[in-house]
Amino acid sequence: MDALQALHNRVSVGVLTEPAPDATQRDNIFRAALRAADHGNLRPWRFLVVEGEARNRLGEIYLSASDADGSLPQAQRERFLAMPLRAPLIVVAITRLEEHPKVPFAEQRMSTAGAVQAMLTAAFAEGVGAYWRTGELAENRLVASALGLADNEEISGFIYMGTPQKAPRPAPELAVADFFADWQGA
Repeated sequence: MDALQALHNRVSVGVLTEPAPDATQRDNIFRAALRAADHGNLRPWRFLVVEGEARNRLGEIYLSASDADGSLPQAQRERFLAMPLRAPLIVVAITRLEEHPKVPFAEQRMSTAGAVQAMLTAAFAEGVGAYWRTGELAENRLVASALGLADNEEISGFIYMGTPQKAPRPAPELAVADFFADWQGA
């Protein structure tokens, strides 16, 4: 698939199964992340790859962070334990925030987001299903600590990857003119 075709047609694929991306697909997907826009060449991103039995441990981390007092109903407990089993491979995107006179934290976060978007597009081009999750668990400091993040690091999201159980839906048709307009000055 050529680059423009992937960029124009990428969609999230939420129902995933084995197998995980193979070594060649991973290399292509992971290398794409390293080309994200990066003011100051700070490389503010890093990634943890979670697969196999480590997914069960991640589920235990999710549960511990969400049920500190042990009061969740059993169905909710099982839901947290099963979350990482939605896909055979999870990439945890991490932003390392560094004080810099020209690169504010917002730009560092955007660089990580650009790296994640590049991975999602590369995955689509490789025929790998992928989607990006954020939310309470990504913002939970207990989860971050259990994953070994430093105080100046934060989770930017969990990227689930695997084999699509069905063909990806077509990308929605959006009119460029609905989002872009000429500006003639004040």
